[in-house]
Amino acid sequence: MMSAQAPEGYDKYAFEPFAVTVDLAVFTVRDGRLHVLLVERGQDPYAGAWALPGGFVLPRESAGQAARRELAEETGLSDEVVASLHLEQLRTYSDPDRDPRMRVVSVAYTALVPDLPEPRGGGDAAQARWLPVGSYDRLAFDHERILADARERIGAKLEYTCLATSFCPPEFTLGELRQVYETVWGTTLDRPNFRRKVLATPGFVEPVAGAARLTGGRGKPAALYRAGGATALHPPLLRPEGKPS
Repeated sequence: MMSAQAPEGYDKYAFEPFAVTVDLAVFTVRDGRLHVLLVERGQDPYAGAWALPGGFVLPRESAGQAARRELAEETGLSDEVVASLHLEQLRTYSDPDRDPRMRVVSVAYTALVPDLPEPRGGGDAAQARWLPVGSYDRLAFDHERILADARERIGAKLEYTCLATSFCPPEFTLGELRQVYETVWGTTLDRPNFRRKVLATPGFVEPVAGAARLTGGRGKPAALYRAGGATALHPPLLRPEGKPS
């Protein structure tokens, strides 16, 4: 493999330096509501404000490595839990004045996870909590914009991929899966129609033989399913027309 070198006389200080950070919008469903993982900033700027987990990319790491490191440091989630999460790169945020300290470009990631234990603060985060989306004051920096973009992304991806199962425990009922869609999309779905579409989609879910769970009603226990082998939905499971995510 050929090695590359900077041309002779190249001045790496010819351009004003700037920093690269990562921010993470991590969602789960709790008690029928969409929750997001937030940290309370322990230092200025925005000391005491809620923000998305994240931080600066170190010189010898990739953005993806920084995202997992910062998530573990600021929330106290174990390395095993963080390593198991499916982080999807959302987009890059590069407005010149998005950070009052200096020019900062952020690579944002989003993730959908089942309900996890309560996190704890670490690093420069005073605390970390799962909070219902919209139940807090204004977020630090431009994190409200990142959060809105992330929610729109996951709403769209639930239509065409099998990522809804990422919100569920390893074994789940179709009612629990439907609640994921209703929570993220902010709408009520027709139960029989949802069940028919899910079971007719190859590889979306597969039954757990002989397993069932009482769901609190008077009917018989609900059958349990696990995520199937598919990654995309054919046909897509579209949200009701005119219903925002």
